Amino acid sequence: MINPKKFGTAPVFFTAISTILGAILFLRFGFAVGTLGFWGVILIILLGHLVTIPTALAISELATNKRVQGGGEYFIISRSFGLNIGSTIGITLFLSQAISVAFYVIAFTESFEFLFNWVAGKYGFELPRQAVSIPAMAVLAVVILKKGASLGVKMLYFVVAILFISLILFFLGKTGYVPESGTGLSNLEFRNSGDFFMVFAIVFPAFTGMTAGVGLSGDLKKPSRSIPLGTTMATLSGMIVYFFVVYKLAISASPEDMVENQLVMAHIAIAGVAVIPLGLAASTMSSAIGSILVAPRTLQALARDYSFPSRKLNIWLSREKNNDPVNATWVSAIIAFAFVIMGDVNAVAEVISMFFMVTYGAICLISFLNHFGASPSYRPSFRSKWYLSLVGFIVAVWVMFKINSVYALSAFVVMVLLYQYITYKNKDRKGFQAIFANTLFQLNRQLHVYVQKQQKNKSSQEWRPSALGISQDTFERFDMVKLLNWISHKYGFGTYLHLIQGYYSKTTSQQAIEEIDRIKNIFSDIENRVFIDSLISPSYTSAIAQAIQLPGISGMENNMVILDFEKKTGKNLNNIIDNITLIRAGCFDTCILASTNQEFDPSKGIHVWIRSGDYDNANLMILMSFIILGHPYWKKSSIKIFNICEQNDIERTKEALEKMVIDGRLPIHAKNINIIPLQDDVSSKTIINENSEHAALTIIGFRHETLKNKKGELFKGYDKLGTVLFVNSHDQKDIS
Repeated sequence: MINPKKFGTAPVFFTAISTILGAILFLRFGFAVGTLGFWGVILIILLGHLVTIPTALAISELATNKRVQGGGEYFIISRSFGLNIGSTIGITLFLSQAISVAFYVIAFTESFEFLFNWVAGKYGFELPRQAVSIPAMAVLAVVILKKGASLGVKMLYFVVAILFISLILFFLGKTGYVPESGTGLSNLEFRNSGDFFMVFAIVFPAFTGMTAGVGLSGDLKKPSRSIPLGTTMATLSGMIVYFFVVYKLAISASPEDMVENQLVMAHIAIAGVAVIPLGLAASTMSSAIGSILVAPRTLQALARDYSFPSRKLNIWLSREKNNDPVNATWVSAIIAFAFVIMGDVNAVAEVISMFFMVTYGAICLISFLNHFGASPSYRPSFRSKWYLSLVGFIVAVWVMFKINSVYALSAFVVMVLLYQYITYKNKDRKGFQAIFANTLFQLNRQLHVYVQKQQKNKSSQEWRPSALGISQDTFERFDMVKLLNWISHKYGFGTYLHLIQGYYSKTTSQQAIEEIDRIKNIFSDIENRVFIDSLISPSYTSAIAQAIQLPGISGMENNMVILDFEKKTGKNLNNIIDNITLIRAGCFDTCILASTNQEFDPSKGIHVWIRSGDYDNANLMILMSFIILGHPYWKKSSIKIFNICEQNDIERTKEALEKMVIDGRLPIHAKNINIIPLQDDVSSKTIINENSEHAALTIIGFRHETLKNKKGELFKGYDKLGTVLFVNSHDQKDIS
């Protein structure tokens, strides 16, 4: 019986190194050195490895935290970011890998330049490159389909051996060229700096091969060992070889020869006319083998996660023979054939680089978020550094736009559209998983601690509402949640506590979970910025005592308590009155919502009523109306201020209110400031009822001293009004 997990570290290393030391090394490094000089290309190599080394370390880290199954990079991303995002990146990654097969096969034909030249000289016509590339692609596909990964890996060893022999003969070769400035490192040049990123775009695909071996994860005996060791060794080895190749080119050929002759290495190596084309053939074919081994396994892993809309298609792509994804290999080969027939994938190669960069950036971001999230379940035996992963992510995104901004934006647009489609087809699969939750937990903790430390430096004039709403009648009326949402939309913060009266037990805790889910579902169709939770307590008083000691959800302390009662019946009003003193003991502003549970009509406006005893309440009532007006629901509304005062104070009061509105930059027109003289035989409640009968929301102040005398009568008698918000400010708020 064949052991389904049969490969060790060597295939990972050779798959990666054969792709790193591939077509770009033989065909484009000479052009790069000829254009930028030795130090210019060294800078390109260093910049490229600011992405590849952090990515290699991040992959090594992630691979040692949990068993990496089939799919390599796709598996790591999908199990960290969720299946929808994983599928989005995985599909583009697969296409990049499949098209890469064609790219390497087309590059393979360049090693037959002698054949094309011979045909042109002898028969007088240009032999198309497809005459070699199509048969080469056919042979490669047949070999992989018939013999599978085992023979592919054996071929890999053979072509890598040829590759290294050709490189050795290149380093041993000599020419008569001597640089005018000498061969010392200090004498070598950095020229044409304006062409730096143009050359970078040409050379960068050489760096994209370091994760090629990760795609074999499903065929490895010990992925947690083979992936870190193989990937890291290949990345570092490739970088070292790059340095020596660039130096050898710089001291062995003139800039003109390097720019004009893409196979300039053939003029330097011992027996270079034969060896370098053979090495190019070996490097490109080994890269093609590596890609055609990896691409089907990415596609198979995608199908096993049901990433495609058709169940039959997913099952068909998942099938394998002797642990080889035969159907996925067929699809990969067909895609590669299509691009081989096209013959020129240079433009596509840049898009390929974009998607590879997205993958590398995502892997680095996952590593960084895991470091920052500090989950106890994240225990890799190999650890990178968080700052290396962050650098890798930032440089990956930056380099994408430096290479080609249009292609970078196109790649992001394609991935966003693909993500939207996958999410639409898989609504039951969540987008983000625990990795973001852990990061947000840590960030939230850090911000809370920071805010707490800064509280002592905060000016007493800086005020904004951090409101705490408590109600046991959530399912009877929703006005309080709406009010909290209006407060929280732009300027304030809101926490809503659904009160369950009783003692804490398994039964009540389960009830709390179910009812919170029910509340969230009710408000799922609106943009809700209120933190919703439950509170189990044996009495209304104990519930308030517990709630007002809770920390604010924003990090700042709660400074306002909102309670509600049913306006028509007065239900819960007595409970509220009995606990006002308790709330004031904590220095909270108090708002009491007399709810009608009727739909608001914002066009009717918000009416604010100020009376002679509202010295402390007035500014808070006006600020509350302004804050509520900041919600889009109230965008067609307006604020009207009514002040009931003595006849001889009318002018002074109007001037004071107008000055306050102007100085406070409040969106209240002067015509909406109404001064009403106090009449001995007419109560203020009558005046309010007459003037605000049709208002969407009426805000009225109340004093604690008056409440102690009048009790519930203070809040009654407003029968003509709709919803009323009674406000008591603990201290006077500043409007400036």
